[in-house]
Amino acid sequence: MNVAQYIIARLRDVGVEHVFTVPGDYAAPFIDVLDSSPGITRVANINELGSGYAADGYGRYKGVGCACVQYGVGTFSLLDCVAGSYVERVPVVVISASPSTSDRVLERTKKILFHHSTGDLQADRIVFQNVTVASLIIDDPAKAAEQIDSAFTAMLTHRRPIYIEVLKNVWTLPCGEPSGTLAPIVTVSDPASLHAALDAAWARIQAARQPVIWAGVQIARFGLRDTLQALVDRSGLPFTTTSLGKTVLDEAQPQFIGTYAGPASPPSTWDFVSASDCVVALGTIITDDYLNIMASSFGVMIEVTEEEVRIGHQYYHQVTMRDFIEGLLARYENAAPPPVRLPQRPGNPPAAQPTDGLTYNIFMYELADFLRRENLVNSTALVLGESTSLYVFGNLFGLPRDGFISNAAWGSLGHETGAALGVMLGSNKRAFVVAGDGGFRMICQELSSLVMAKKNAAIFVMSNNVYAIEQAFVNLDAFKPDGEFAPFDILPVWDYLALAKGFGATGVRADTVGSLRTVLADVVKVTDGPVLVEVIIPEKDLAPQLERLAATPPTLRRSNRRGG
Repeated sequence: MNVAQYIIARLRDVGVEHVFTVPGDYAAPFIDVLDSSPGITRVANINELGSGYAADGYGRYKGVGCACVQYGVGTFSLLDCVAGSYVERVPVVVISASPSTSDRVLERTKKILFHHSTGDLQADRIVFQNVTVASLIIDDPAKAAEQIDSAFTAMLTHRRPIYIEVLKNVWTLPCGEPSGTLAPIVTVSDPASLHAALDAAWARIQAARQPVIWAGVQIARFGLRDTLQALVDRSGLPFTTTSLGKTVLDEAQPQFIGTYAGPASPPSTWDFVSASDCVVALGTIITDDYLNIMASSFGVMIEVTEEEVRIGHQYYHQVTMRDFIEGLLARYENAAPPPVRLPQRPGNPPAAQPTDGLTYNIFMYELADFLRRENLVNSTALVLGESTSLYVFGNLFGLPRDGFISNAAWGSLGHETGAALGVMLGSNKRAFVVAGDGGFRMICQELSSLVMAKKNAAIFVMSNNVYAIEQAFVNLDAFKPDGEFAPFDILPVWDYLALAKGFGATGVRADTVGSLRTVLADVVKVTDGPVLVEVIIPEKDLAPQLERLAATPPTLRRSNRRGG
């Protein structure tokens, strides 16, 4: 077995069946081996951002994603994607290749700058140290197996990306056979600290008038969905999620009170969570969307993640999230749950008329109603990017587990379209992508990757020719009738139908409710490639969810978080 074969064997061991690639001469030996390896398929992307986003989308469903790109010019392009996977806890293997052993000698002794090198042959590894849990260069095949296994173990343990760079001449050199099965390192809680944390949390929950579980994406990443569901079932407690954690559990169950997205939440969700005297945050990644609740409820909140356990202002060390949630479930199994009050779910607005124009919210209701009416909810993955639509579609109820993904914490424009290919390969669901036109334009060429893979993703581009979400956070007054957008938030006009045709995709346009209904009926009939749908909305359509979120948030005292 050689080094390339060893990496491929370990990728298969952790469930990877597809590797997203952009070719390069340094990595060519690896790609040659990949193409001849059974059980794993090379998937071509048009650029490195596409590979990274696709690997991220794939990893959210399959558990681990993988991208292989060229050294330097490829890896640095991929950096944005990997940073997002790092922040949002998506295990991704980044495979790169660099100048050979002899080339490195020439670069060091003769000062010859090899292509794609900065002159520092450690540069890529050093850069990726900031967004991975293992970043390494394999230059000795005798050490390769140990290095690879160590990196994969770190990835599985922390649910974060790793970077593996192999010298061009080392790919095909022999190394040892894989030994044993890779698994995460299990951390054991300190019994006394765990017991104290559970006592404090139990007392706080039992004394609370209106407790609520606030679930985050770490529940999914660390395999705790079933445990959390059992806790919801046994306790009867209502639950909400972060935007990033939306659909971590099935949202059709009565205990789901809506996704909490700060002021962008459904009003009933906002009111209920704001009135809660005991928010039990489990596996949440708390971003600046949640300044309000952190300002008002920090001292009464229970916050349990893979990094920390906090009850009010008291921190408990050496307590794992898994042990805490299992311990809390055990307490409920020995106690009768108290009666729980649930808020009334909001109803849909009056049906729009066929001649009505489209807005963010009208589009959301129309698409959701269509998916329900056609029984497509369980076979569809809604993929939302950093745009107004993320907060609008976050208001949906009734979605199934794993029915919604977003880049809500890192917020990289273009992630939603780039991730579609990986989502479809990893989930066997059809991706319905809702993108802002600014974000779509950053990654539009991935339509071609979807065409090449014959995947029938539906890409809905909310077309208003502005960076609306950016403008909202810059100056809300621009959305008033006499307001003006900042020049840097105005986009040029694109012909989306011509663009789709150029990439080999189907392109259609919807500008009224009636035309949207016709388009949706036609979209579901397409089976052999992507459909690009231009959804025409007014430039100054300011969704109320975004308007509430963009209003000035409260100041969060620096002393509220450890580290200043």
